[in-house]
Amino acid sequence: MISATRRWFRRNRTPIAVGMGVVGAGYLATQYVIGKINDARERMSSDRIAKENLRRRFEQNQEDCTFTVLALLPTATTNIIEAMNTEQITYEIQQMKGSGKTSKNSTDSTATPPSIADTAMTEDDGKSAVGSMQSESGVHASQITVPPAGTPSGEGAQDGGQQLQPVPPKPRRTKRQLWDDLKISSITRAFTLIYTLSLLTLFTRIQLNLLGRRSYLSSVISLATGSNSGGISLENHDDNLSPEHAYGGDLDTNHKYLAFSWWLLNRGWVSLQARIESAVREVFGHLSPRETLTYEAFSQLALQVRKKVEGETTEERRKAAWLPFLLPPREMENEMLAESGILDSGKPSAIDSSNSSNPPQVRKLLDETSDLIESPVFHHVLTLLLDAGFAVLVENKLAQGVFELPPPENAAAEPLQATRAVLLPRILSVLTRQAHVVGSGSVPNEYLVAMEQVPDLNAFSAVVYSANWQSEIAAADASAMGTADEVLGASAAKSMKAEAVAAAASLNRSRGLGDMEESAVFVDAESDFESAWAKAAGGGS
Repeated sequence: MISATRRWFRRNRTPIAVGMGVVGAGYLATQYVIGKINDARERMSSDRIAKENLRRRFEQNQEDCTFTVLALLPTATTNIIEAMNTEQITYEIQQMKGSGKTSKNSTDSTATPPSIADTAMTEDDGKSAVGSMQSESGVHASQITVPPAGTPSGEGAQDGGQQLQPVPPKPRRTKRQLWDDLKISSITRAFTLIYTLSLLTLFTRIQLNLLGRRSYLSSVISLATGSNSGGISLENHDDNLSPEHAYGGDLDTNHKYLAFSWWLLNRGWVSLQARIESAVREVFGHLSPRETLTYEAFSQLALQVRKKVEGETTEERRKAAWLPFLLPPREMENEMLAESGILDSGKPSAIDSSNSSNPPQVRKLLDETSDLIESPVFHHVLTLLLDAGFAVLVENKLAQGVFELPPPENAAAEPLQATRAVLLPRILSVLTRQAHVVGSGSVPNEYLVAMEQVPDLNAFSAVVYSANWQSEIAAADASAMGTADEVLGASAAKSMKAEAVAAAASLNRSRGLGDMEESAVFVDAESDFESAWAKAAGGGS
């Protein structure tokens, strides 16, 4: 039996060998295919997790931006309202009206009445206008805090907030002068707050998205070096000073960088208000309180102010300088940090303008922020945010609250109402009240909500968040580049690059001629978006 079996194997050894080879090859092929499928599944899962982490971190960053703006806005609002105290001017007009009545009752019946040359309104017009200001703005004489008689700061604040030192008391102003001051103050204050809110929104997006990108890379490098075995974290480990977190920066770096928002809230708005006030005086200066305006006329006047502030021609818009309103000159950085409380102002070296105390990481963040602010993309998105803010003020609050126009969806029902003219004081009363609404830090702020609904704002944020990450890694630690490339190349790099390309495409489409025609101040249709993208991305996409 055994010998027969041996003879059978000897006769069939070739077919048996071939069969075993086929079975072995099939097994190896099967294992290879299964391995490839598992690898592909792991890569897909890793990419999906990386994209989800990136998306969640980005969305969380934008929510943080919203709450940060609402937290910072009241500081600027308080400064602007104190500098342009429209309610105080209204109180003085009411006081003058009351004293005029008392004087008239105490004089002889044959006495000469007050000269109309001292005021732009008749007595009847004055009653109706002041009554309108009192009823529509909701401000009564008993609700206004009057500064002490010996305090000259109130007068200086009414003229634009430029007087930072005590000045001698000014002579008593006539009713015409008070109405002119009221007109300029109410319009300038409302417009200044809209510009401040738009700039603060964009500046906060730049700051938090730059820090968010660095924090994300910090988590990626921690995962690559094995110090974080739990995956890419959604938290900011700003208090972790280990080398793995050098990309995200330490707590001191982040605090110093974020402290630069102090400049716009306390200094930058002053220069911005001066530019806006100059434009308002030039456009609205010739109007008297007895003037009547239609909705179309006021819209055109507001548009003229915007063109003078932002630039009327393409070249002027390109040269519009917003950087001085947002960041201080380099020689004043230490002084600003000391005033904001970050540096110890008690040390003489802390505020030495000739010796910058900013570490290299802060300087790099400030330089990249400056490049973004000076890029054409920033000017384009800022124009769209201003369009949204002025649309709420002019097309909603004034159109429906003053001119009693129907909502846009019902505009065709009553087209004749667009020709209705109202007295200028009614418009000023709404602007006075809306200034407090624009600068409100409560949730929701409808002006901020309208600005955040601009699609290009999120696209711009995605550009900031997703771009320049390769140079960030190379500059931070060249030795970790190989490991970081392995991690980023498999998951995060693909997601961040896709996010950047999608954001750039969205911005590129929005700069088309069709979309630009909807803007109150047009954006240059012929400018090359690629140059703006290269500047915003820093060549690191």
